[in-house]
Amino acid sequence: MNRFLYFFALGFMLLSAGCDKDDLKPETITLWVGDHQVDCTGVGPQKCLLVKMEGDTSWTYHYTGIEEFTYEAGYEYRLRVKRKRVKNPPADGSSIRYILVSIDEKTKK
Repeated sequence: MNRFLYFFALGFMLLSAGCDKDDLKPETITLWVGDHQVDCTGVGPQKCLLVKMEGDTSWTYHYTGIEEFTYEAGYEYRLRVKRKRVKNPPADGSSIRYILVSIDEKTKK
């Protein structure tokens, strides 16, 4: 029985080591931001950005901000942002940070 527990624990540790969420490397992505915000509910009622990533055809809600980006209603943006994993995020927070790299387009709608 002890041998079974030993191998079970060893297997679990090996699987866990290969699935460590904190190993996600920061990456730069293209993100489109819509020209208006929408009502949404996160921890409570709030306004969300509408975003889509490269290759997406539909808009999705973005509940967290984009660091160093100041949104202006009435404009659609194409941004380059760095996406980084948050180590030990709060229970009600995102596990990913978005940080502005550049504003590639800003179009009046």
